[in-house]
Amino acid sequence: MNPVVELRDVTVRRQRREIVSHVSWTIGDGERWVVLGQNGAGKTTLVRILSTYLRPSSGSVEILGRPLARTDVAELRPRIGYLSPSLAAMFPPELTPRQIVNAAQAGAVLPWYVDPGRVRQDRTDEALASAGMADAREDSYATFSSGEQLRIQLARALVTEPRALLLDEPMASLDIGGRETLVATLARIANGPIGAMVVVLHRLEDIPPGFTHAVLLREGRLTAAGPIDAVLVDEELSKAFDTPLRVTRAEGRFSAAGADPR
Repeated sequence: MNPVVELRDVTVRRQRREIVSHVSWTIGDGERWVVLGQNGAGKTTLVRILSTYLRPSSGSVEILGRPLARTDVAELRPRIGYLSPSLAAMFPPELTPRQIVNAAQAGAVLPWYVDPGRVRQDRTDEALASAGMADAREDSYATFSSGEQLRIQLARALVTEPRALLLDEPMASLDIGGRETLVATLARIANGPIGAMVVVLHRLEDIPPGFTHAVLLREGRLTAAGPIDAVLVDEELSKAFDTPLRVTRAEGRFSAAGADPR
């Protein structure tokens, strides 16, 4: 079976600076990846490439067996569930949850020009239920809490039953309760039929149980990538974050704390 995503020697340059530098990465079917690294390490840029919303300056990208450089991204996007703060900022605040999720069925952000024939309300209802928003009221998006807004975005990402699910910093605006609720939701989704998952996080504590692989980035370069137990170890994490760290794992959950450098 072909990889879900394959990056070969991918670089992204901005004003002569390499934001992502010579990254090669293969994501296989059934794999659940977490992406970690310091602020500015290139995590969001990397996931934007996977989402088709950004093309690299050099290197090659294949998504679902198709070369990104020679593919109409409108054909790919319904097969890629994508959640990110930049995408959420494009939602007009007056949209209702179902309008947001309905539009995604046609690969769109805005519902205004979506052919109603491409929208199935039962799929929208199923996606909202999967994201924990089965009883979402038909109020404007702006009236929902940050946790509820995030679950609406997750429903949007799930509604097309995508082959790949990409989540960029989904925990960023959540309190402890919201994070734990989302961790449980993502663990349940990870145990489902989605081909591959990639989640950008800041904390090991937010990694959902069931995730299988990890990538560590530092200054735009991959410092480690592979099975999660081999990557999330003291030496690799300390190198990626440039500080002594000790990794522990209990009951399927990771955590990290500063290590005594002596």
